[in-house]
Amino acid sequence: MKQTLTVGDFSRITHLSVKTLRHYHQVGLLDPDQVDPGTGYRHYTPDQIPTAQVIRRLRDLDMPIADVKAVLATTDATARGEVIATHLDRLESELAQTRAAVESLRNLLRRPATSPIEHRTVPPTPAMAITATVDRADLLPWWQGALAELHAAVQAQHLEATGPTGGLYASEIFQDEHGQATVFVPVQGYVRSIGRVEPLLIPAAELAVITHHGPLTDVDLTYGELGAYTMRHEISVTGPLREYYLRDARHTPDPTRWTTEIGWPIFRAEHHQTDSD
Repeated sequence: MKQTLTVGDFSRITHLSVKTLRHYHQVGLLDPDQVDPGTGYRHYTPDQIPTAQVIRRLRDLDMPIADVKAVLATTDATARGEVIATHLDRLESELAQTRAAVESLRNLLRRPATSPIEHRTVPPTPAMAITATVDRADLLPWWQGALAELHAAVQAQHLEATGPTGGLYASEIFQDEHGQATVFVPVQGYVRSIGRVEPLLIPAAELAVITHHGPLTDVDLTYGELGAYTMRHEISVTGPLREYYLRDARHTPDPTRWTTEIGWPIFRAEHHQTDSD
């Protein structure tokens, strides 16, 4: 006669609550070996203990029930490993996002009250550029790819950069989460159009400029400080916001050492060198 375990005994052995075992039965994840037709009592076998232990660990890692079913259903070790590896990659990505959010919050708490604001007149600048309409969620990977392509093109065309790499970002990116973005390298000489790369004259502008230190994950804090200053002291002008990458991943793999200047287009009748109000 087959040895069976009551749901209570199986719960104590596997550390899965009776409620959880009932749920797993309802969703078809772990069916009992027998269900008494009269009482509805569920019975399990000792052979089901290893399966329950696997389920418990996968669910402790927040693996969706559908993926747990896929792991249990296959006898192919490679296929099973791929399902688990995909979930682990997802967990690592979520963990990285959580760590970035925690670090960003810490930066906010220890951020100095004010940062110096500089007024700057920027002349028209010939450049090599890549322009696209980008979703806000895709902006960072697009930016990274476009910068790598630009700098490769600068080398391939034997041009010399005449200033820091920069970016132009339409207000719609922030307001509507979708808008035009441009990254550029100021260069001297003839720029040949190839692929996404095109010559572009970066227009002149009057800017209020602030420097952001560290990774771009919390650049919104610096944008907030600059925007608030501009609303209080200047006449904001419609036009793309600017960024100049004085130090980024090309200079150091350590994001805490990155330096980015942010420029807000303004109109002003008088020129001031610096202002830290």
